[in-house]
Amino acid sequence: MEQVERIGVSLEKNLLADFDELITQKGYQNRSEAIRDLIREQLNSRQLSNPKAHAIASVCLVYNHHLTKLMEKLTGLQHSHLLQAICSMHVHISQEDCMEIIVLRGPVGEINKMAENMLSQKGVRLGKINFITADQP
Repeated sequence: MEQVERIGVSLEKNLLADFDELITQKGYQNRSEAIRDLIREQLNSRQLSNPKAHAIASVCLVYNHHLTKLMEKLTGLQHSHLLQAICSMHVHISQEDCMEIIVLRGPVGEINKMAENMLSQKGVRLGKINFITADQP
């Protein structure tokens, strides 16, 4: 483990009580780990605000697989960006609906552009992009 430095934090009683309730709900063993995670989350968000920052993202799409050529379009988008598309997983939800989870790597701006292109395809009912930072390009 890296070298740890102790700090002190002053909080209002109500804020601390709410924080302790959150810690319990999320299953943290102690306040320190919860605070570390909050700091990491904020640093991650700041880094992801830079469109040139390298990241990894999961793009989740729910779509009607009966629509003609939608699967071909989604696959084509992935193949046209082979350096960005790491993998994908196909899940059957119902007789009509499927979910595709596509993992992309690259600059935030490029990932966002490609993901938005996928989300905007006719037949895609729901979609979400989740980013995390990547330490290396």
